[in-house]
Amino acid sequence: MTAPASIPAVVVGTGFGCRIHVPALRAAGFEVAAIVGTNPGKTEKRAGQNGIARWFTDLDAAITQTGAKLVTIATPPATHGALALQAIAHGCHVLCEKPFAFDAAEGQAMLDTAEKAGIVHAVAHEFRWMPDRALFGRAIAEGMIGTPRFLAIDQFIPFCADPATPLPKWWFDPAMGGGWLGAGGSHLLDQIRAWLGEITDLSGRLFLVSDREADADDSYSLRFGMANGVEGSMQQTAGAWGPMTTLWRCAGTHGTVWIEAGKVMVADKAGTRELPVPDDLRLPPPPPAADPASPNRLSHFELGPFTRLAEALYGKIAGTGHQPPVALPTFADGLAAMKIIDAIRKSSAAGGALVSV
Repeated sequence: MTAPASIPAVVVGTGFGCRIHVPALRAAGFEVAAIVGTNPGKTEKRAGQNGIARWFTDLDAAITQTGAKLVTIATPPATHGALALQAIAHGCHVLCEKPFAFDAAEGQAMLDTAEKAGIVHAVAHEFRWMPDRALFGRAIAEGMIGTPRFLAIDQFIPFCADPATPLPKWWFDPAMGGGWLGAGGSHLLDQIRAWLGEITDLSGRLFLVSDREADADDSYSLRFGMANGVEGSMQQTAGAWGPMTTLWRCAGTHGTVWIEAGKVMVADKAGTRELPVPDDLRLPPPPPAADPASPNRLSHFELGPFTRLAEALYGKIAGTGHQPPVALPTFADGLAAMKIIDAIRKSSAAGGALVSV
């Protein structure tokens, strides 16, 4: 049997791009032909550390000289639009990090251009492939709780609690698209849409829990209504000291599904039971967990789902017929999330007023 042709890829961004994009792309069958950065010395060093033959500070040159067919973008959100349009102009497929764009207007231009060019486009919402999240959604889709009526998501996360913790600079720079709503909330908004469909109206507030001096949020609170009649609430802070604590629960007409310590549970008239993770939702073995002070400290749970996303992307580009158990998030999904983010920001600026999405 003939092996699939190698697809050359260029990764833009030498932080998360090297830490997660590069190994995930390789595991999925792509050839990482080059990386692109802004600092020549740092970019050359990262290329050497990751066994990448070529490095550039100009995306046009990188695509032209490597013959890249895919460009992945792992840079601050304010740069996503220009880089994506640049890659599409060369006929490249594009995988863009979240939050998808600076705002919905830019996201619309990115989607329109990608659709007109006929390229494969995707957004890096890799956590769709987390087994518990995927199984949670499958339980709803298969009718295990009847008609869904109410969704609640609450999270306490310590990422930003200590102002001395090194974090990506853009997270707290509004001019670069910063704020925890975009950095972390964009994943959950995409997940809610993947599970239950479209959010139609909402009331939201953005704020700081930590004593970090910043102009952007580390927390948000949200109430929303959905096109299918589901009412929901979501609160998330990345500024809470202590261990991560999470509530994910959806109640329907015939039962309730929730996630408990990575396990998916269902309760109905027959009682409470744990749902086994099917083989198609299992992740590859994770790398060992890094020291909490290491920039690689999150790789052990990020790399597996990102690899599955990259596999789905490879199948789409190569036309292998591979049908992933989780739908590949596209620029259309990225735009939908940006519309919700814009609406939350608008609501917060108006004191939490109810707004339409």
